[in-house]
Amino acid sequence: MLKLPNGNSNLKRKKSMLSHISRWILNLLGWNILKQLPESPKYVAIAAPHTSNWDFPLGILTASAMQLKISWIGKHTLFHWPYGWFFRAIGGIPIERGTGANLSQQMAARFANSDSLVLAIAPEGTRSKLDHWKTGFYYIATAANVPIALACLDYKNKEVGISAAFEPSGDIQADFEIIREYYRDKVGKFPAKASSIQARR
Repeated sequence: MLKLPNGNSNLKRKKSMLSHISRWILNLLGWNILKQLPESPKYVAIAAPHTSNWDFPLGILTASAMQLKISWIGKHTLFHWPYGWFFRAIGGIPIERGTGANLSQQMAARFANSDSLVLAIAPEGTRSKLDHWKTGFYYIATAANVPIALACLDYKNKEVGISAAFEPSGDIQADFEIIREYYRDKVGKFPAKASSIQARR
């Protein structure tokens, strides 16, 4: 009996091959991959320090190496024709402004309707030095009742990936102490551009 190709098996093989290639590239460049993921299939992953344009391709390579499907958020206008399909294909989630529902509510609904979702956010929001982090990631995780995973781009120790996570308590200042301690010895490509790890009061 003729056996037809299994689409899922082919997809898994392609993902595995891409993962091996991505790992090979990272190893060639001297990077060590950290992979200590939350038990939950749904969480917000914050990536820091974010000080260089190289952080994005490094993050994409790392996600591929870990076979981790990453999503990110952008203004809904970004997803219009002719590029909308591409941004969705690489994990983009359009956010509607002025709908009456804030970002936290929109993403909480998205988490609730998903079996698995890893939302990646760079809380510095810019490659320039600021005196605070943006706190959207925290309020999204709190509203969605999901863990916050801590991902690093540590150019000093050549370590990249996720190696810690915690459940937000609702006390943002106390939880920022946890975040601050984790990133205390993590160094970006351009250390002088790293923003202060504190919530705007």
